Amino acid sequence: MLVDSKHFLRQELPGISFFHSKECQVSNRLTWKLLRSPAFVHSFDLGLKRWDSQVIIRQQGFSYCKMSSQIMETAISNLINEENSAARRLSPAYETAMEALSSLITGKKRGEKSNIGGKYGKLVRMSIYVKILGLEEHLTSLKVIHVAGTKGKGSTCAFCEAIMRECGFRTGLFTSPHLIDVRERFRLNGLDITEDKFLLYFWDCWNQLKENLPDDLPMPPLFQFLTVLAFKIFVNEKVDVAIIEVGLGGRNDSTNVIKEPVVCGITSLGMDHMEVLGDTLAEIASHKAGILKPQVPAFTVWQPSEAMDVLCERANELMVPLEVVAPLDCRKFNGVKLSLSGDHQYSNAGLAVSLCKSWLKTSGNWEKLFRHKLDSLEDSLPEPFLMGLSTARLSGRAEIVYDSSLNHSNFPMSNGNPCGDLVFYLDGAHSPESIEACGRWFSSAVKDDKNSTGSFPCQRIAGVNEVWGNGYLKNGTTDPDKISKQILLFNCMDVRDPHVLLPQLVSTCAATGTRFSKAIFVPSISTYNKVTSGASSVPSDLPAKDLTWQFNLQSIWEKLIHGKDYAEKSVNGVNPECFPHKGFLHEDVSNCKPADGHFACSMVVSSLPLTIRWLRDCARENPRIRIQVLVTGSLHLVGDVLKLMRR
Repeated sequence: MLVDSKHFLRQELPGISFFHSKECQVSNRLTWKLLRSPAFVHSFDLGLKRWDSQVIIRQQGFSYCKMSSQIMETAISNLINEENSAARRLSPAYETAMEALSSLITGKKRGEKSNIGGKYGKLVRMSIYVKILGLEEHLTSLKVIHVAGTKGKGSTCAFCEAIMRECGFRTGLFTSPHLIDVRERFRLNGLDITEDKFLLYFWDCWNQLKENLPDDLPMPPLFQFLTVLAFKIFVNEKVDVAIIEVGLGGRNDSTNVIKEPVVCGITSLGMDHMEVLGDTLAEIASHKAGILKPQVPAFTVWQPSEAMDVLCERANELMVPLEVVAPLDCRKFNGVKLSLSGDHQYSNAGLAVSLCKSWLKTSGNWEKLFRHKLDSLEDSLPEPFLMGLSTARLSGRAEIVYDSSLNHSNFPMSNGNPCGDLVFYLDGAHSPESIEACGRWFSSAVKDDKNSTGSFPCQRIAGVNEVWGNGYLKNGTTDPDKISKQILLFNCMDVRDPHVLLPQLVSTCAATGTRFSKAIFVPSISTYNKVTSGASSVPSDLPAKDLTWQFNLQSIWEKLIHGKDYAEKSVNGVNPECFPHKGFLHEDVSNCKPADGHFACSMVVSSLPLTIRWLRDCARENPRIRIQVLVTGSLHLVGDVLKLMRR
């Protein structure tokens, strides 16, 4: 087997996932899961059994060398164990920890004034929690990259983590929210924290706080607890650099208990969380600028003048050297592609590069690492930077998932093709700016898919498969005659404005020739009063939900499609169980009769599992169609889809 052992073993296939059903052949499932698994990176010292397929992974700019079959055998052995345990719940201790975490959810709606802590403000409470846990002095010495912003802060943090890790530093990354399992929020050296370590630090924090909190101060709410837990983990794991993503805002955010970061970054600002941060860009920028610290270097990207003026004013007050960073020039990449898709990622990548350079220079490591190459780095990036930018991962943001649950040997051949083609494009965009970026990415991705990729290989992998730019897969089964249908799967929280989000998405996609055949509006599975684990079961018979919000979303959509000919109706609380009829995928828009309540281009479906089942049925029954589903509007919806795809 030929792979690049120096580089590939430390990365996932960028931006692409493969989730399989139990019916899939083990070799096919394990092959692709192996290539996706971060655990594959650390399999050198383990023992193996066999490797059947010969696979070549190619990335521009990477060299090739042979890999020991023992390494492959170990990785497969680990993945077999992982597959065998996937159906089981995690340990009772872990589920108990999830129950304890759930008790910290306050239940208040975002924007409501909190009465938690009485006389104590949020940051005062955080300081008390930090002191009880004995982290006060350690937090001061933690070498932090602190990142705030409206959109792109998660991607920027992921790029920073990967770059610093490739530079040889032990990294800690704290981000939010999680999509499937809470351990996603805490990464050590690029991997989600293990269950054992999570439980060790979780119960240590929990018990210390329970035993030592003053009578007038309750346990911290969920995000505050997770924040101090991150500090506990990173201090005890002795990370060289901690990359901390702000939760909400900046000035009053729980992470702003960090007083002496090494460098601060502010990503692109926009109109989001207005119920908390204010309804002007200036007010929002004021909150974000709250993470700036006296004389600590800071970087930002281009901002509208209303926001930039506020950032500059605050920087001047604190004597902060604030630098505006341009999007990264792809000519500096030496042929390597960004692992996170979308043109907007060049701005996030440019910010991450500046943050990492500043951290390295402030800590005295830039010259140590690159002293023999400083002259040659004027117009290019160091190799560790290139590797970090090409391997960073962030689930649920511009992520492509090929559903291979249809690919099993018992399914009959149809027109020479044994399986349907179902692809999910996942992006948790939920603000006007991010939904526009999502639309641009989706349009580009489906066009690249049409021009560059064929159907996903249905049976076991054979021959050569290549990874092309930004995570798109090309293989020997290219079928240019397949018809593509784009379907929108959408939900958003009721604090968002779908009258802005949906038109923005439609117009952005239409501008590049991408139009949705159908739109499906569905409630999320996730509840906001319970923390579940990645192994928590998803019930097949979910309790009935009030679908009034989803019918309102459909009404907005229909008005977009039909314009003035559509008379928007008020939606009552009577919500029958909804499921797409058999011919819905092919029904022509001319059959729409809104006055009679019949819609041919949109549908409200009672539950997400029903929706996934219908999409899979459509793919099975229509092997000549490539069904491309954009899942957006909510990270909760994206996480629910990912969880269901793993079942």
